[in-house]
Amino acid sequence: MIISGLAIGLLLGFVFQRGRFCVTGAFRDVWLSGSKRWLTAFLLAILVQAVLVQGLLGQDLIVAKVPAIAWLGVIGGSFLFGIGIVLAGGCATGTYYRSGEGLIGSWIALVFYALLASFMKYGALQPVTTAALADKTELTTIHDSLGISAWLLVLVLAGVVGWLVWTQRVARQVVARPAARRSGLAHLLLERPWSPYASAILVGVIAAAAYPLSNATGRNSGLGITTPSANIVNFLATGDASRIDWGVLFVLGLIPGSYIAAKLAGEFRLRAPDAPTAIRAIAGGSLMGVGAAIAGGCTIGNALVQTALFSYQGWTAFLFTFLGVGFAARFFVQTHRRAGAQAVPVAPSDLVRAN
Repeated sequence: MIISGLAIGLLLGFVFQRGRFCVTGAFRDVWLSGSKRWLTAFLLAILVQAVLVQGLLGQDLIVAKVPAIAWLGVIGGSFLFGIGIVLAGGCATGTYYRSGEGLIGSWIALVFYALLASFMKYGALQPVTTAALADKTELTTIHDSLGISAWLLVLVLAGVVGWLVWTQRVARQVVARPAARRSGLAHLLLERPWSPYASAILVGVIAAAAYPLSNATGRNSGLGITTPSANIVNFLATGDASRIDWGVLFVLGLIPGSYIAAKLAGEFRLRAPDAPTAIRAIAGGSLMGVGAAIAGGCTIGNALVQTALFSYQGWTAFLFTFLGVGFAARFFVQTHRRAGAQAVPVAPSDLVRAN
């Protein structure tokens, strides 16, 4: 069953690439342009996953690990992670799927992300992580601490998402689409731009499906990127085969899944970064690894998966990653624009997301 991790990774890599699903852009758009379209899509993915996962939990079909929150580590780590993903030009998902598109800058960010996450979890910097996560409370999920049903929180989230979708629908201007070059499934998957909401629904469904598949191998977690990435580095350095689990195969499937999607859509092209972009990729990837290790997860493990479980860690990480992105977007992006810089630390010009 461990091979199912690879299958989920291939599928999700395809969906990430075709849907242009990256949380960095979702958060950054709110701060820079006031657009909530991709933030709404991200919340929709959380909602879809929450409905399915809470249903599976209610029937005792899956086990989902919910960590007790360490406030200092989650707040500080998530804020650092938010800064890092702006510098790197993409979050954990964006870095992986853009690597599959041939973006060498994302390869650089990904290497430093995995290296620093491994150093923080297993290497010389492990004491820093241990200290940041030492002071844990007994709080795990919001509904347990309030003594209410998780389904009440699902309804609240559904109301928020429904309102956001409605306001986006009312405000959206109709844009003419280019004439189709193909018809049928090929056009739908490879040519026509995917709706953010369709992409979000697919991500939510796949994230929920990861639980029973991962549980079957003894791993009581859903999707995750930081720890599996660190485990790959640890395995390469030590040869410890116990590090290779469902999560490792999952992340190993993301890049070939994205490559297949980009190649079929004619979007794969090797693109080397200039020196400033490469430096930002190193800095951003390093901050991503440090921040995610301290926070106990990234925009997938925390802001997508743990939020669907309504854990304090998930929603706290969501908030402070959002604030970290806002800080970096205002400080780096707007400052460089005002100074007339031609390159900004969000992403190269060929990384602009298709809306």
